[in-house]
This record gives sequence, C-alpha cells and structure tokens, in this order.
Amino acid sequence: MRSLLFVPADGGKKLDKAMASGADAVIVDLEDSISPERKAEVRAPALEFLKEAHTAKNRPRLLVRINGLDTGLADADLDAVVSGRPDAILLPKAEGGASVTHLDAKLSAREAVSDLPAGSIDIYALATETAKAIFLAGSYGGSSQRLKGLTWGAEDLSAELGASANRGTNGQWLDPYRVARALCLAGAAAAQVSALDTVYVDYKNDVGLQRECEEARRDGFVGKLAIHPAQVAAINDVFTPKADEIAKAKAVIAAFAANPRAGAVGIDGKMYDRPHLVRANALLASLKA
Repeated sequence: MRSLLFVPADGGKKLDKAMASGADAVIVDLEDSISPERKAEVRAPALEFLKEAHTAKNRPRLLVRINGLDTGLADADLDAVVSGRPDAILLPKAEGGASVTHLDAKLSAREAVSDLPAGSIDIYALATETAKAIFLAGSYGGSSQRLKGLTWGAEDLSAELGASANRGTNGQWLDPYRVARALCLAGAAAAQVSALDTVYVDYKNDVGLQRECEEARRDGFVGKLAIHPAQVAAINDVFTPKADEIAKAKAVIAAFAANPRAGAVGIDGKMYDRPHLVRANALLASLKA
C-alpha cells in the first residue's frame, strides 16, 4: 500500500470522499480524531460504513484505528467493528511484539464469534508513539502472522517527551523523531514487514509533502499515511516505481540469471552486487502487491 488516508469514524461525507480519493487504504479512525465523550457513539456508524464499503467495487483496503490496548476502550472497539470485516486493524501506541500478540488473540476470539476465517484481519502497528515503544521497536518479528506493517508517529511521542516542537524551523524532523523514524524502519525490516512513513500534517504544503515522500522512499519506506485527500495523488506518484526503475531492476535480475554463480555483474559499465539483486526483486514484487 502506497497511501493510507485517515478519516474520522464520524466523518460522514468525508468517508465517501475518502473512498473516491484514490488512496490504497482508508483508515477509519476511532482514536485521536474522536473526542473522549463521543468514543462510544461513533462505533455504530463505523460498523455501518465498513459493511457498506466492503461491497464496493475496486474499493481501497479498509483499516480501523482502534484505541490503545491500555485505554479500556479497545475491546469495545473490536466488538463493534470486527463483524464489519475490516481488512486490518491499526494498533496505536503499540509497545513491541507483545502488544501485537495480545491484539492477535483478541481478533481470533472475535473472528470466531463473527464466523470469519481465522486470521482474516491483518494488523498494522504504530510503533513509536511512546518512549517505551522506542526501546521495543526490534521486538516485532514473530509476534503474529497477522502483522503486515509498522508505521511511526511523532505527535504523541513529542507530548510524552515534553517537547515544545518535533520539527525544526526548516520543517525537518528534530533528532528524537529522526531516531524514532529510523527505528521504525529498522524494526519493520527486522520483522520482514512493510515500513510506512508517518503523516505530513501541513497538508497545504505541496513542496514539503513531495520532499518528505521522496526522502521516505529513498530510505526504504514503501508508503505514507495521509490526513487529507489532497495528499493522496502525490504520495501515490512518489511510491509508484517509474518505468526506468523497472527496466533497471529487470536488467539486474536478468544479468544475475545469466551468471548465477557471480557475486557481482556489470551492466553498462557499472557493477551491481547481490544487494542490488535483492532490491531489484523487491521492487518488482511491489508491483504485484
């Protein structure tokens, strides 16, 4: 998935616009975009939306961000939405693999109650929203076969750290959040799941969004979260491999196929080694995802 668009569970027409935005996934949000006193009342509309959206042709993937496991709200969230057959649950404030394993168990019980195939609902985890989570970013491997990706966030983390800002005057992440970003990327690689970049909140700043998407893809992220439909097109464009990249990947694969015992091959005067082959295969695999 290249683009994952957040929409409040009580978004009404915003939910319809999200479905038509071109995003690869729509995240129905029960957490940060819903005030505490309205948490319970938005669950029924969220379920209704999921049931209707699930039948749409060529629909985006449907995710639900529930409230965190330590809030006392997660069980009621899951009770409300699992029967709507979301494609995945986005777990906020995840604290390592143990929290994903915990969510896996909760989903298994509810899939059985709703007569859904076991393991049919995937998990994505927000892996850097607490200080404790930073130290557990490498523990997601083997936590659950449902786990398909990790992403990161800076807003909750900056609040927990007591910071007055998370970006500098140039718009770039400050050091604590660069560390969180890097650990999410490494944690996803260690767990062999997708790494998804966090939101760019200045949604009217097209130049900043473009730059951040390009930097994220350069570093190994395969997609990015969005907070506004206007961000989707740019995200999709940056995270879609271009024709020259595809041609180069195919050339690398073909060269190694012709020389299966070689540790490195030459193409147009440049040497390519086995890590280049790994990246080439990954790029072509992303076209089928």
